[in-house]
Amino acid sequence: MLNPEDLRLKTHDELKEQLYGLRKESFNLRFRRASGQLENTAEVRRVRRDIARIKTVLGERQRKGSAAPAKAAPAKEKTAKGRTKASRAKASAKA
Repeated sequence: MLNPEDLRLKTHDELKEQLYGLRKESFNLRFRRASGQLENTAEVRRVRRDIARIKTVLGERQRKGSAAPAKAAPAKEKTAKGRTKASRAKASAKA
């Protein structure tokens, strides 16, 4: 089982390479299961979940707009009405 914190420390290329290896492993496990040669069927589930973990980390990075691990952004300062200053300026520009 892969640890999500460890995955977040890896580079984009390392994650892509690991994802490729897990997909190959998944194919081989499914093939062995279909032919009756797979003894530990829980491996299929473990690999599937590891693939999902890597894809989740890659998706998080894509939404943030960076391919490398990044530090958490500081919280945006809110105005008295609960909106951020940027959204308030945007709203007043429309009016």
